[in-house]
Amino acid sequence: MALAAIALLIVGLAAAGLLYGKGSSAVHAKPPELSALAMDKVPVAVPAVAFTDAHGTQKSLVAYRGQYVLLNLWATWCGPCVKELPALAKLQAAVPATKLRVLTVNVGHGSAVDTASFLRVHGAASLPVLVDSDSSFIRNFGAYGLPLSVLIDPQGREIARAEGPADWDAAAAIAYFRSLTHAS
Repeated sequence: MALAAIALLIVGLAAAGLLYGKGSSAVHAKPPELSALAMDKVPVAVPAVAFTDAHGTQKSLVAYRGQYVLLNLWATWCGPCVKELPALAKLQAAVPATKLRVLTVNVGHGSAVDTASFLRVHGAASLPVLVDSDSSFIRNFGAYGLPLSVLIDPQGREIARAEGPADWDAAAAIAYFRSLTHAS
């Protein structure tokens, strides 16, 4: 009898570990609001591309290793891109930048000054001013349309991609990213 109780306890603990363990897909189940975000079957290292920030400094994606990154490629002439910029700003405000960095890169060949002004006018002034000055992001990420968002893990690997807009600021989406990054 005692042996059966111990066996039952072990099976219960194993099942709880599978359901609630750190890497469990049940914990990080993607909500319907993020249906555009397609998880990659095999994580792939992201290219070491660089963008220019508001101060004219070149920064590489490699600088963000150790944290999750939601890389969003957008342009001022892209209606769906413009519409989702405030949602991306709200997502960043809801999840600490030490856990998830939302990087919105203007791939439409605008200057940093123009990009900063555009973000301010469209309710996304809290997002960093980043510009792809040589179209390297478009080429290296195979962006055939915009917006394109790429979820990058702390090891610098693409783990998911959204081709088109998503509801980044939906409560379920914020909960997903908090769970993924273990942010409270």
